Amino acid sequence: MARNSRQHLIEFEELDAVTDLTPAEQTTWQAARDATNHSYAPYSGFHVGAALLLADGTVFKGTNQENAAYPSGLCAERTALFGLAVARPDHAPIVGMAVAARPSDGDFGPALPCGACRQVMLEYESRQGQAIPLLLPGRDGNILRFSSLSAIMPFNFSPDDLPTV
Repeated sequence: MARNSRQHLIEFEELDAVTDLTPAEQTTWQAARDATNHSYAPYSGFHVGAALLLADGTVFKGTNQENAAYPSGLCAERTALFGLAVARPDHAPIVGMAVAARPSDGDFGPALPCGACRQVMLEYESRQGQAIPLLLPGRDGNILRFSSLSAIMPFNFSPDDLPTV
């Protein structure tokens, strides 16, 4: 039996400071950080905010929403995307996304989307037919810039994997 060893590389940029972002990225980045003030995280104390920048300049936010009946809560990335789909079904394309997180009693730190959020994020990118750039805070205090959501979910499940009806 033949075995092939393959490697998949994830491309992203590591930026040292907010000043390395474009003005539009700075707006999105700050909106995600501001959104953490409205999260509902009484159980984990981990406040997460997500921001979506639309092509028309609108910024749409989401926050994590916890629930005592775990896992009935929802992550910030999904509340932003689902909320946008409901509030503005004919919205302009999403041209940027940022995520931020902080503990109740501390400073901002890394915020890497969970697998469920990555799958949902990629579905929205697929639906709109164009890449959605993503900004994430890294573990070393840097900013990770991805040119597409597909970079963080290389082996995803997509509509192409479903049988045709």
